[in-house]
Amino acid sequence: MRVAAVDQGTTSTRCLVIADGGAWQLAASRRHRQFHPAPERVEHDPEELLASLRHVLAAAGPVDAIALANQGESCLAWDARSGRALSPVIVWQDARSRAELAALGPGAAALSLAVCGLPLDPYFSASKLGWLLREIPAVAEAHAAGRLRLGTTDAFFLDRLCGVFATDVATASRTGLLDLATGGWSEALCALHGVPLASLPEIRACDAGFGRLNGVPVRASIVDQQAALLGHGCTRPGEAKMTFGTGAFLLACAGAERPEPGVLSPTVAWQRAGKARVHALEGGVYDAGAALEWARRIGLIDDPATLSDHEGPTALSRGLVFVPALSGLAAPDWDRTAAPVFIGMDHATTREDMARAVLEGVAMLSARLIAGAAASGLAVQSLSIDGGLSANRYFARLLAAATGLRVEIPQMRELTALGLAELAGVDTAPIRAPRDTVDPEPALIAASDCARFAAALDKVRGWRDISAES
Repeated sequence: MRVAAVDQGTTSTRCLVIADGGAWQLAASRRHRQFHPAPERVEHDPEELLASLRHVLAAAGPVDAIALANQGESCLAWDARSGRALSPVIVWQDARSRAELAALGPGAAALSLAVCGLPLDPYFSASKLGWLLREIPAVAEAHAAGRLRLGTTDAFFLDRLCGVFATDVATASRTGLLDLATGGWSEALCALHGVPLASLPEIRACDAGFGRLNGVPVRASIVDQQAALLGHGCTRPGEAKMTFGTGAFLLACAGAERPEPGVLSPTVAWQRAGKARVHALEGGVYDAGAALEWARRIGLIDDPATLSDHEGPTALSRGLVFVPALSGLAAPDWDRTAAPVFIGMDHATTREDMARAVLEGVAMLSARLIAGAAASGLAVQSLSIDGGLSANRYFARLLAAATGLRVEIPQMRELTALGLAELAGVDTAPIRAPRDTVDPEPALIAASDCARFAAALDKVRGWRDISAES
């Protein structure tokens, strides 16, 4: 069994070929562009993403199956007859629908939490899909003609490549339109956001099969973060992973019992064909790798690899705090009006101090998610991490100290691909087993440091709107 595991992410599309017995190789990786046509808007070109998928799959060579991971909340509109995209891909980072969601009021927010478990935030797909129908004439025309299709990027890819208009239940749970109780689309939430239910794809189990591409079966499709949870081997309640890419995303396995909405959001981890759904608690930090990229772009960091060499007291312990809210604050605040800020600088502050504070800010926001899982009734027992920042030893030490948990770092870092291969039928345990560990150092981050960071958070909430008014 050779599986082409394709991870279509925010900045690139990657394909690994993974085989029974533990053999694997990176077949290809291709970056794509990201567009920022206006403030709070982030877009991709859907045809460029499709071309990247075709490129990496061609590089994989002969395989027995294909498995696909998608960005989760990124979505678009297209024509059911021609397959032509009627809009750009609106990326999960996009916040263009913030004002419309705020205007819906507390009753709508309560309905969303009760039905799909998610807050009313532009991070999720529902308000983006409604915006497309309201604001793009070609989308409205296709709807009037009965040929509109709306969905997350996976449904578009599968429709164009395989002729199958479908999504999986884990991806559907990231839209803000899924009824978690039934596993189907919610008429009430579709009406709330102005999304025609008839334009949405069929919902399937994650390994139910999604057609064929050039004769090769597409056996599995799922959100990248949920694939990574399975790739980490987090299958029992309390086992959690965090992926540090553009953002940082915590998923904590909750098992068969669906958790109630709380500080973190309930979501579907995965569902195998003929079996019960597995649930999880989810929380995110909008800017993780993106914060480091910003720091590099403005000259605070020359080479991110050098950040592993930090020794001595933290910037926090010396009163310097950075809150990396460049895109606002995600869980548990859901505050797009928050803005990034350095607090505590003086004449002695150096560029190295500020670079260290950026790392510490990402670690502290991430640790809040672990505390949020406990507040939601799910105590995290183990934490495994992957993504770019997982290679940074100083960051892993910070995270272990801030959470009080041993942090495990799989030596094989392509965890999304491992989860995809496992869904497609490959035994990935031999690849996943070797791990590095970092134990918590209580002295590294003191209670006073946590209090200092919490005070900084209080200052940044609503700051973006205050700045705009002034």
